[in-house]
Amino acid sequence: MRTASVSRRTSETDVSVKLALDGAGKAEIATGVGFLDHMLDLLARHALFDLTVSVTGDTHIDDHHTVEDSAIALGQAFAQALGDKRGIARYADVHLPMDETLTRVALDISGRPFLVFRTAFARDKIGTFDTELVREWFQAFAMNAGITLHVETLYGDNQHHIAESCFKGLARALRRAVALDPREEGRVPSTKGSL
Repeated sequence: MRTASVSRRTSETDVSVKLALDGAGKAEIATGVGFLDHMLDLLARHALFDLTVSVTGDTHIDDHHTVEDSAIALGQAFAQALGDKRGIARYADVHLPMDETLTRVALDISGRPFLVFRTAFARDKIGTFDTELVREWFQAFAMNAGITLHVETLYGDNQHHIAESCFKGLARALRRAVALDPREEGRVPSTKGSL
């Protein structure tokens, strides 16, 4: 089983993450930030990862630390669960439609973290959630997961749909990229021999 558990405690947050890559999309999410809970729930469901995330954070200040630290811990768990990455597909991309919105996500489980995030929000908030935190979450996840990640919303109007299409697109791309390719026969998918 490709699984991992990560705990991260700072003066700002206390985060616990459990991840199983070969799951059924079951999620138990309690971050104290409702919109983030929703995004992580659909991430697990569409990636078919089993995911438990528990956060106690300084949300009386704002949601920034909770959002960023949950992504750091999840990224670390993702990298840990993949191990040496033998047999994985490695690359994946998806165009994710959500009503009037279309987002493209492409990624490489490369061990070389990088984020290109070309998604803009017309409003500062989705409910009480700061839209600028969407990019912060993706940045922290990509850096700690060790993936090259490109996210671009090609068009869209509804701010909730834009954010959700980014998370669902990531989920579907991760699902494909971590899939075991029987033609790889347990090899690392790189001419270097490691990722």
